[in-house]
Amino acid sequence: MQATRSALSDGRWHFQHGPIDLVLQVEGEEAECQQALSAAWTRFETILPELVRELPWLRTPVSELGSHQFKGHVAQRMGQAAQDLAWAAADGFVTPMAAVAGAVAQEVVSVLAQPGVRRAYVNNGGDIALHLQVGEEWRVGLVSDMPKALASHLHTELPRDGQFLVDHDLPVRGVATSGWSGRSFSLGIADSVTVLAATAAQADVAATLIANAVNLDHPGIVRRPANSLRDDSDLGERLVTVDVPRGLPSAKVTAALQLGLDCALAMQARGQLHTAFLCCQGQVALAQPLECLV
Repeated sequence: MQATRSALSDGRWHFQHGPIDLVLQVEGEEAECQQALSAAWTRFETILPELVRELPWLRTPVSELGSHQFKGHVAQRMGQAAQDLAWAAADGFVTPMAAVAGAVAQEVVSVLAQPGVRRAYVNNGGDIALHLQVGEEWRVGLVSDMPKALASHLHTELPRDGQFLVDHDLPVRGVATSGWSGRSFSLGIADSVTVLAATAAQADVAATLIANAVNLDHPGIVRRPANSLRDDSDLGERLVTVDVPRGLPSAKVTAALQLGLDCALAMQARGQLHTAFLCCQGQVALAQPLECLV
């Protein structure tokens, strides 16, 4: 399986290799941007093979890693982000794979961050790494209820519920979203948890753990062992959410959101996230500051 790339009609680029699927945008001096894109492509081609070589360790809970040292830069970022936030997992269980999408995006954007590149982003399935020079900013769209959004649009851009304004001075270079209907498994029932943090790897793990925390018991919620849905899941036999009925009791949803918000606020108090936006069944909770929400 070879990596592929293609230029999109709006000036962005699409890089794909196995399960890694990136959309990139680069702005700045033309020659420097082209050079940065070329360097990013060269680096991108090597990422998946590097991760595969360390995959057994990347699927290991951080509590069992002991003194293991990862070799690749992406694997190192994954391991560090998971270790830093393992305290927030309900049972202490988290593997470096919780950071994989964000860490890959972060690695590629670090190559794009050349002096002549004013701003750039790498979007890896909704987990985004940003590069901003002084005076630059990105607006990042917010889709709070992904199941509803996917059901309501036909071959058009997803409807946005708001957007985050991230400028150079804000201590945010990573944005990640998790929820029960996303591409990764979740233990909770959040429709979405969007986190803004210093790095994309950190945002990825934080969003995963906060989304896991938004939870409640209800007979209508369907859960299955993760390894019954995907043989190679790092979650093993842990029950993951596969369906959440609409119309859950409002008070229970409020309580579930509060559990997630408590988790987010604890991370925020430790300086491990900047902002978190939680959504479940039409209810929302915010871990401020939100000077970037416009």
